[in-house]
Amino acid sequence: MGIFNFSQDLGIDLGTANTLVFVKNKGVILREPSVVAKNIETGTIEAVGSSARNMIGRTPGNIQVIRPMKDGVIADYDTTAIMMKYYLKRAMKNRSFFAKKPNVMVSVPSGITMVEERAVIDATKQAGAKDAFPIAEPFAAAIGAGLPVWEPTGSMIVDIGGGTTEVAVISLGGIVTSRSVRTAGNNMDEAITQFIRKNYNLMIGERSAESLKMDIGSASEADDDQEVDIRGRDLLTGLPKTISISAKEIAQALRETVQIIVDAVKTTLEKTPPELAADIMDRGIVLSGGGALLKHMDQVISDETKMPVFIAEEPLDSVAIGTGKSLEYIQHFRSHPNVFVRPTVD
Repeated sequence: MGIFNFSQDLGIDLGTANTLVFVKNKGVILREPSVVAKNIETGTIEAVGSSARNMIGRTPGNIQVIRPMKDGVIADYDTTAIMMKYYLKRAMKNRSFFAKKPNVMVSVPSGITMVEERAVIDATKQAGAKDAFPIAEPFAAAIGAGLPVWEPTGSMIVDIGGGTTEVAVISLGGIVTSRSVRTAGNNMDEAITQFIRKNYNLMIGERSAESLKMDIGSASEADDDQEVDIRGRDLLTGLPKTISISAKEIAQALRETVQIIVDAVKTTLEKTPPELAADIMDRGIVLSGGGALLKHMDQVISDETKMPVFIAEEPLDSVAIGTGKSLEYIQHFRSHPNVFVRPTVD
């Protein structure tokens, strides 16, 4: 019996924007924002997850809302460990008192450094895991999306998360070529914020920018005349103000960020061996992560690469599902270090 045959073992997608926990035979049982609210005077944790996210932009001076993950890696070690401990406790709340500590498969960006990877492993153990095993996010996403990663055929995955975009070509259970760029969903939100500030002298919050992206955001300036109202603070008068903004303007704001992602895909394809590139021409490119849901993103990548592009069946859960399904293959990962290839990080 392998070490990962126990039902209490978990897969965790430790993302910049959200943390997901996968349990065998149950699927994704927890999906919460990677946010912690902390009292800076007493050092106590006031809230974690959704309740903490609801406090963003609404806290008094003594409460600080922290995103302990930045660009896919740990920016605040202690807070990350506290957050993971909270999520592990919630995931195991129905377990027997005598149940063993879980082994945890945790996702990390493919462009992570050894020091950053060690921080993730240590934080996971400090949170209550018996042992922690890192898996490259694009590999986990490919497994979660149902790609034939173990077969001698090329599969290409583009995982657009909150902090990083992971692009990889996978064959025979390993990453052949990949690219990790620290440009993703959060950068799109920031681009929208800066565009509105520059063009309308209006300051909007992080959550408002994200809502605009989800409601009318697009990867291309298509013929869409949809408009929405957005509220913020007028930088000239300091007073609250409401403006109308169009889908075309949001697409214009996102243009540069989208192009960085497209360039990462094209660069990865340029470095792909011809036989595998031919496989990808036949099978297409698969998108996962929250960024895959941006309107016209699949069409833009398809137009730029001249290849078919598909969105994974469950793009938001692909990495979490992949970490869970990977538990049984831990021996394979130990003997195939190329699953953790470390490309140049932009």
